[in-house]
Amino acid sequence: MKITLKKSTIGYNRDQAATVKALGLSKIGQSRELPDTPVIQGMVRKVIHLLEVSK
Repeated sequence: MKITLKKSTIGYNRDQAATVKALGLSKIGQSRELPDTPVIQGMVRKVIHLLEVSK
């Protein structure tokens, strides 16, 4: 699955910023290809409002 950071984590809870960082994203517009596992899906679900996801 391909995830892209679309919004800044400023103004959101620290745990959401930490989740975005754990997904390997640090800059707006940055993308990563990650495996479609239940762990990754849960992390994405937590911060879906900050991401764009494509399979």
